[in-house]
Amino acid sequence: MYERILVPTDGSPEVDAVLDHANGLAAAHDAELHALYVINTAGYTGLPGDTAIGGLDAMMNDQGEAALDRAAEHVGDHLTERVLLDGRPSAEIVDYADGTDCDLIVMGTHGRGGIDRLLLGSVAERVVRTSEVPVLTVRVPKRSDVDDADADTDADTDTDTDTDS
Repeated sequence: MYERILVPTDGSPEVDAVLDHANGLAAAHDAELHALYVINTAGYTGLPGDTAIGGLDAMMNDQGEAALDRAAEHVGDHLTERVLLDGRPSAEIVDYADGTDCDLIVMGTHGRGGIDRLLLGSVAERVVRTSEVPVLTVRVPKRSDVDDADADTDADTDTDTDTDS
C-alpha cells in the first residue's frame, strides 16, 4: 500500500514516537522512509546584518543535520533518504511529498489547541489542510510529559533497587 513514507522531524526526543511509527509502517510495507528537516528561513528573513544571518544560517544547517542524524540513528536501515530544505515548513513538507510521490506523511503534532492554535497555527494542521498526500499525525508528548516519564522511570528504578537491598 505504501512505497514511500515521509517523516518530517525537528530533532527533538519527543519526535521519537513519530519515528517509531513511521519506521514500523515502512517495515510492514517494505517502503522507503524519507526523513525531512526544514529550516524555517521565513522566521529570520527580516533580521538586520548579513554577518548575523550567515552565522544563523550555519547554526540552523547544523541543527538540521543533527536532527537528520538522530532520525537515522533511531530508525536504522529503513531510512533511504535524508533531506534538508529551507523555507516555510508546511509548504516544503507538502511540496516534497508531492514531488517525490510519497504515499503517506507521518508527522507529529504537539496537540496545540485553544488560543495558541488560533494565533500561531500549526505546521501539522497546515500540512493536513493542504496536502493531497494522506497525513497520519502521531501525538507528540509535551516536553514536561517526557521529563515526567523519565523521572517516573528513574524513581521506579531507585525504588526497585532499594527494595532489593
